[in-house]
Amino acid sequence: MEQMSRRRSPAPPVPVRPRRPGRAQRLTEALERDGDTCIWCGRVLGGLVPPTTEHVIPRLKGGPSWPANEVAACRRCNAERGHRAPVDWLEECERRGWQPDAGRLARALDALQEAIDRQGGQRRARPYLDAQRRRLRRRPPAATDPRTVAS
Repeated sequence: MEQMSRRRSPAPPVPVRPRRPGRAQRLTEALERDGDTCIWCGRVLGGLVPPTTEHVIPRLKGGPSWPANEVAACRRCNAERGHRAPVDWLEECERRGWQPDAGRLARALDALQEAIDRQGGQRRARPYLDAQRRRLRRRPPAATDPRTVAS
């Protein structure tokens, strides 16, 4: 008697998703894109001021874990901000006498909007992002620091 072979047919190939960049790589990309200063306080990152990536739109508010939603910030600002809205924290940093970069924040919010338009989804983040972009546009122009004005 002949025995039948019980070989299984080969399994279909499993699609391989590209790996997301790790935390260190995302930090490097944010520093290359944004420069080596904290977006909130303006301190130079590195050495005694450790850099971190910070979500512009907090994850709690629906912000995605995409590079477009991350900026370089110092650990102190990242921890103190918590889940506060970006424009609220920007105004708090100004009250404290720090040098936040409102232009960089506006560019980050615009880049996130473009990424969401391109990739879709983010139903929870969209209205929050729209409100933050509106608030930032309505802010009065930053007063010039008298120490930097040429006489």
